[in-house]
Amino acid sequence: MNPNTAQPPWWHGAVLYQLYVRSWRDTNDDGYGDLGGVIAGLDYLSWLGVDGIWLSPTMPSPDDDWGYDVSDYLGVHPELGTLEDMDRLIAEAGQRGLPVLLDLVPNHTSSAHSWFVEAAGSRDAAHRDFYVWAGPGAGGGPPNNWLDATGASAWQWHEPTGQYYLHNFLPSQPDLNWWQPRVHAAFADILRFWLDRGVAGFRIDVAHGLYKDAQLRDNPPDADGGAVTGRYGQRPVYSMNRPEVHGVYRDWRRIAASYPQERLLLGETWVDLGRLASFYGNNDELQLAFNFPFVFAALTAPDLSGVVAQTLATLPAGACPVWMASNHDVGRFPSRWCGADERKIRLALLVLATLPGTTVLYYGDEIGMTDVDVPVELQQDVMSRGAGTGWRGNRDRGRTPMQWDATASAGFTAEQVRPWLPVGDNAAANVAGQRDDPGSVLCLCRDLLSLRRAELGGRIDGYQALPAPPGLWAYRAGGLTVLANFSALPVSHPDPAGPVLLSTGDPAKVAGGEITLAPWQGVIIRTAGPEQHRDG
Repeated sequence: MNPNTAQPPWWHGAVLYQLYVRSWRDTNDDGYGDLGGVIAGLDYLSWLGVDGIWLSPTMPSPDDDWGYDVSDYLGVHPELGTLEDMDRLIAEAGQRGLPVLLDLVPNHTSSAHSWFVEAAGSRDAAHRDFYVWAGPGAGGGPPNNWLDATGASAWQWHEPTGQYYLHNFLPSQPDLNWWQPRVHAAFADILRFWLDRGVAGFRIDVAHGLYKDAQLRDNPPDADGGAVTGRYGQRPVYSMNRPEVHGVYRDWRRIAASYPQERLLLGETWVDLGRLASFYGNNDELQLAFNFPFVFAALTAPDLSGVVAQTLATLPAGACPVWMASNHDVGRFPSRWCGADERKIRLALLVLATLPGTTVLYYGDEIGMTDVDVPVELQQDVMSRGAGTGWRGNRDRGRTPMQWDATASAGFTAEQVRPWLPVGDNAAANVAGQRDDPGSVLCLCRDLLSLRRAELGGRIDGYQALPAPPGLWAYRAGGLTVLANFSALPVSHPDPAGPVLLSTGDPAKVAGGEITLAPWQGVIIRTAGPEQHRDG
C-alpha cells in the first residue's frame, strides 16, 4: 500500500502505454513527432482505456542515441517542444486521469553535456570525477576487456588529457561515476525538478547499470550468450550489475514517497529473474521492474507460463510484477512472437491483459502494428545501423510512425512531409480502419483493457496455474479463468462453468462438460465473484 493514501498505488493492475514521442504525431510538419502530438492523442488514449503513459526521452540531446544521450536534464528537446508544452501535457493528461512518466537516463550523459565538456578540459576540472576515467592497461591499450553495446571496447582514448573514459554505449555517451557523491546530489535535484512539475514518476534507463567495479576488473566469459545475461561473449558483472546501485534506489524511493501522492520508479532492469527481485528491495527501492526473461520467452504455453510462475515465486511478497512484450529496443511482439499472424497477436494481447500486476503496451501494439524493414540508407539509429533484423539488429524497425490511417503519411504528418522513418504497412493496420470495426484487433484490445480495469484494476490479484493438456495455458487471475491455446490444433479443457466474458475468435465450443478452443484462441471466463479478489 502507498503510505500516503488508504488506496493501493494507481499502477497496481494498471496498463501503461509507452509512447515513442518522435513517432507518435507530428504537429509542426517537420517529420518528427512532438509534445503537441502527444497532447493531440490524449483523447485516443483515454478512449483506448490505458491508465498512464511513459514518454520516450524528451530532454535536450544531440540525438546520437535519440534522446538517450542527454545534454540537459532540466529542459525539453527544442524539436519536441518547450517546458511550457510539457507543463500543458502533464496538466491535460491529468485532466483525463493519465499520469505521465518521463524517461530518465542516469547511467550516462551526452558528451555534449556541460558536465562532460568541462570534465574533458583537464584532469583537474571540477566535473572530472563525474565520469569514469582510467589510464592505459598493462599492454598500453584499454584498461580492461569491457565491451560497449556495439561490441567494441567500452573505453575511448582522450588524447588531450591522456586517459580513457568509459562508455557502455556510444563513445558520445560517457558513463557517469556513481561513486561520486556529487552525482547523487545532482540527480536528487533532477528528480525533484520534474516531480515538482507534476510528473508522476520515471522509467529509469539502464537501471541495473550506474555503478561500475571500483577495481575495473575484467568481465568473465559468458558461455550461454543469452539475451538477458550476456553481451558479446561476456557476462557484464563488473561493467554494470553492481550491488551498490540498490542504495541509489532506496534514496530515490524516499524522494518519491515524500510527495502527497507517491511517485513511481519503473526500472529498465535487463537482468535474470534472480536479480530482478532484488530491485524491489524490502518495498523500499523500485516499485516496478521490467521482466526481460518474459520478453524473450518463446510464444509457447510452457515457456511463458514457466517465466510467469518463476517470476511470481521469486518476487518479494507484495511486489508488483510487470509484463511487456514490445519496446523501442526489442521491437514489436506482433513480429517477434507472432510473425504477423493476427490469431497469435490477439492471443498475446489477451495474456498481457490478464496477468496480475502491471502491463505495459508499446504504441501500436493495440492495432497489431508490426516491425518495418527499414532500408539501410533510411536507418537513423547509429548504434544498430545496418546490423540486421534480429533483436540485436536495427532498432528503427520498431520505432516507425504510428499508423493512424491509410493515407501515404499514415496520419502521422502532413501529406507533403517526409517522416523521419518510413511508414509501415498502414493499409493493413491503422487506427481509423479498426476503430469502428468491432471485430478488429484495436477493439479487442480496448475490450480487454476495459475488462482488466473492471476485474483486476487497482489490485495485484492472485495467480494459479491450472492443469491443462499440451499446448494450452490455463490459469486463474483473481476471479477469472483464462484458457489460451498456443497450438495449431484444437484443444479441449474441462468447462470452468462460468460465463465467457471475452474470446479472441469465434465462440469456443462447449459440449460434454468440455470447452474446445480453436488453434491460437483464448477465452476469459468469470469463475468467481469480486469478493474473491485479493489485494496485493
